[in-house]
Amino acid sequence: MIDHADPPAEGTAPAASPAGSAHPAWEGRFNGREDFRALVRQALVQAASQGWQRLVLCDASFADWPLGERAVAESLQAWSRTGRSFVMLARNYDAVVRDHARFVTWRRQWSHIIDCRACSFADPLELPSAILGGNWALRRLDPVRSAGVAGTDAAPRLTLREELDEWLRRSSPAFPSTTLGL
Repeated sequence: MIDHADPPAEGTAPAASPAGSAHPAWEGRFNGREDFRALVRQALVQAASQGWQRLVLCDASFADWPLGERAVAESLQAWSRTGRSFVMLARNYDAVVRDHARFVTWRRQWSHIIDCRACSFADPLELPSAILGGNWALRRLDPVRSAGVAGTDAAPRLTLREELDEWLRRSSPAFPSTTLGL
């Protein structure tokens, strides 16, 4: 487990690291919904500023992620370029469509670099709640309390990558960028 620094106090966002620093976002444990949401925001800022080629986001529903926020949409827009890859894995996308309109708009615009997958058979607590990108990973070990770890340590990142790859192998295409009507 990663524990390189003292965790931020509940409800206090971790301090952002400077753009281009060796450690994107936070290193160590986090606890609480607001800290988790702050880390998601920071990770996407770092993805854009450091030019991460691939982002993988995984969660059962993404209901409590800040995907609908203007700052997140701006970070994703800044990150988006040809040659980039964005993979999203969920049990279902109902909450994304319902609660994250800005993300849905961004997803429509950049559908050519986004692969949305679903594991509708998965138990919501079994599917990892995580971000993997660049040389950094975040994982909520307890999605109910939004407690987890984040950092650049290679072993936890490799374990998470292997677990996500297995879920992706068992997934199917989902969340189309456009819906055709009759």
